[in-house]
Amino acid sequence: MRIALGIEYDGTAYNGWQKQTSGIGIQSLVEEAIAAVANHPVEAICAGRTDAGVHASGQVVHFDSAASRSLRGWLLGVNSNLPADINARWASSVGDDFHARYSAQSRSYRYLILNRNVRSALHRHRAWWLHRPLAIERMRVAAKCLHGEHDFSAFRAAGCQSKSPVRPCLRTSRVWGASPIFVYDVGL
Repeated sequence: MRIALGIEYDGTAYNGWQKQTSGIGIQSLVEEAIAAVANHPVEAICAGRTDAGVHASGQVVHFDSAASRSLRGWLLGVNSNLPADINARWASSVGDDFHARYSAQSRSYRYLILNRNVRSALHRHRAWWLHRPLAIERMRVAAKCLHGEHDFSAFRAAGCQSKSPVRPCLRTSRVWGASPIFVYDVGL
């Protein structure tokens, strides 16, 4: 049986998603939590790896298990074995042809810029803090240039397995509050 999980995590304390020889990768902790519920070792395959310190709100992973558990049992069991900064949000049965990485239809990346005079205790691990005024209109014009299809060849690793470096960028947005936070969602 193949199960998909939606994972969220605060990546501050971790060296990214992938298992690490030095430092802690989130994958190791997720696999240990799933294995505790399944009563056998598992390999968790993710939709896309993250770098050290990067957070995720909707990372999709899948794993295979012969263990018979309800979806609620998988969800609660996995969460009871994860640290407080990693959580499964949902569990779903999927077909054997589902693959978290290759079945993904899009990915969204969020980059936050906190623009105010003083740093933030609450956003210190979630936003890039700039205390100087930003050129808002120039940022708005530049953000429009991100929309559409672009060739990301310069950002590909030497062993990249993707068929094409061309990806569509779908949207950018802004969130305003007492202190503006600018949000750039780049869907790939």
